[in-house]
Amino acid sequence: MDGAADRLAPVLRPVRAGNGFEEALEQILQIVRLGLVPQGERLPAERELAERLQISRVTLREVLKVLQDEGLVESRRGRYGGTFVRVRAENPGEAELRRRTEKIDVEDTLRFREVLEVGAAGLCAAHGLSDVRQDRLRAALAATQEAPLADYRRQDTLLHLTLAELSGSPSLAAQYAAVRASVNDLLDCIPLLVRNLEHSQAQHSALVEAVLEGDADGAREVMREHCAGTAALLRGFLS
Repeated sequence: MDGAADRLAPVLRPVRAGNGFEEALEQILQIVRLGLVPQGERLPAERELAERLQISRVTLREVLKVLQDEGLVESRRGRYGGTFVRVRAENPGEAELRRRTEKIDVEDTLRFREVLEVGAAGLCAAHGLSDVRQDRLRAALAATQEAPLADYRRQDTLLHLTLAELSGSPSLAAQYAAVRASVNDLLDCIPLLVRNLEHSQAQHSALVEAVLEGDADGAREVMREHCAGTAALLRGFLS
């Protein structure tokens, strides 16, 4: 499995019979909202998406048409064509920010996020990770440390999604992907603060260290503090 496929693993999964269109739309929307495929880059080929979702190409094209109509993706023809994530305005207007926050129960989202994140961290540490999975976690951490400011939130999202996936619970990973999309909508409403990012990075490092050492209590506590810090920022800016 290549790097792009790894990034999509927490979100892309076979849909259930009867709701193929709706569930496929939900999953591809999450890919776009979470930034798993960066703005301006191409989604996986239709054949790969259809196979991983276990839906027909016809259904997939209907899903992509909806996303195109909503202005989230665009189709390009030619040798280097495909479906690309559209580049959004860097600074959303006040009306757009109000629309995003009105659709989200901030307190419920933040509390549910904490439950999932703390649980995932504890599971990873308690059950241990194989060498390959340890390497994936280290690589995700390194990507956040090396990311330019403009790409930091996407890499931060990928680190947290990786931890959720490595917990060994597909249900937890799926629920986390959904709640993280809402968290990202909220984070887009506030500025990136360098001091906060430095603190977050220190917490990320401590978290990964605790997981790799099998310290479940330590991993849970670091993650709880990390979630609390993000929640405090969001409440401060959005209340």
